[in-house]
Amino acid sequence: MEIALSPVTAVCCDAEFQVLEDATIHIENGRISYVGPQHYAPPFAPDETLGGPHLVAMPGLINTHTHAAMTLCRGYADDMALEPWLHDKIWPYERNLEAHHVYVGTMLAIAEMIRGGTTTFCDMYFFEREGVRAALETGMRMCPGAVLLGFLPQADEKIAAARDFVREFRGAGDGRITPFLAPHSLYTCDAPQWDKIIAVARDTDARITTHAAETRREVADVTAQWGQSPIQTLHKIGALDAPLLAAHSVYTDERDREIMAATPFFVAHNPQSNLKLASGIAPIADYLARGIGVGLGPDGPASNNNLDMWEEMRLAATLHKAATLDPTAVSARAALEMVTMGGAKCLGLENEVGSLEIGKRADILLVDFDKPHLTPRHNVVSHLVYAAGASDVHSVMVDGKWLLRGGEFRTLDVARVCQESEAIARDLVQRA
Repeated sequence: MEIALSPVTAVCCDAEFQVLEDATIHIENGRISYVGPQHYAPPFAPDETLGGPHLVAMPGLINTHTHAAMTLCRGYADDMALEPWLHDKIWPYERNLEAHHVYVGTMLAIAEMIRGGTTTFCDMYFFEREGVRAALETGMRMCPGAVLLGFLPQADEKIAAARDFVREFRGAGDGRITPFLAPHSLYTCDAPQWDKIIAVARDTDARITTHAAETRREVADVTAQWGQSPIQTLHKIGALDAPLLAAHSVYTDERDREIMAATPFFVAHNPQSNLKLASGIAPIADYLARGIGVGLGPDGPASNNNLDMWEEMRLAATLHKAATLDPTAVSARAALEMVTMGGAKCLGLENEVGSLEIGKRADILLVDFDKPHLTPRHNVVSHLVYAAGASDVHSVMVDGKWLLRGGEFRTLDVARVCQESEAIARDLVQRA
């Protein structure tokens, strides 16, 4: 299907960070064939045209770290520190999870993400095949992680299965699925397990995503277990010989940051989850100054408690101003880059998504600026970061196919998903 978005204001999020008024975007075979001024647009006979002076087009938001099916335990365990939250509440709850639960929980997460303009997400959760099934059915772009908690039974078999998972699903859904390897952390997987995971990553050319340096206690535990900090340990064992995406990275020292800047190390920053769990504030301004790649993610819905990337973006732009007492620490542009091209680079997808450029996949969202809180339109980028929210998302497409159009879902039955999620969640709580 050929689609024209015209006229729109196009926030391209490209290298020049162009903002084009009275723009036109042409979409052919799922890719952008033209983006630029309306009066320079080449002849085009679209099957559908959507636009208006009130609509702002931008790349779909990219979520670099979440545990999607944890929507099922949203609000189940709140106002706790990370370690007792995990050990006493979350892991006992998750022991009763079944494959179908993860499918439904992921569908619920996808509904929330689509409504908020997220088009790509990197997931780390159990029964990863069920998460992929949900993404394939709904049209989302996904980087599913074959997760490993080393203390669970049959860990070695799970590593072998992860190799098969990567090979089976790479490129599924017309290229929408990019599998990752997802060892939970250095404190839940031992040295032999990490060696095997790194070997699988090299053999399959898959990226690794993990948790690292999230809390002071984690840093102390890993240092006691491995002899040095999480970042230095990842470097020593060869995990940073290829790109690695680390969620959180809150507690790092000078040597850690030197390693992060000198290796293909990427940070999935989770400001709201870190605040809610009182884990701390990551030194994101310093990471950006050193050229370390940073994306954003909400973490799981049990520690946030939503998947709203607009909130993460706004926090990224405001929290670090206060933390550094520098109002220029993380600009609106820098925050917007984190959820677009920055996120794409974290996932190795920068040649496919993350900006509005000719040849890229048509993962696009439209934001309705015909709202009091988005008026007057002095600075569109500033409004997107400091004023806009999920409720302002008008339409969302992935690969040139509508997932949400005019506020109406096109690929899932939200009422049914919510009803089934509620029933499953209640049953899991009773069995926890």
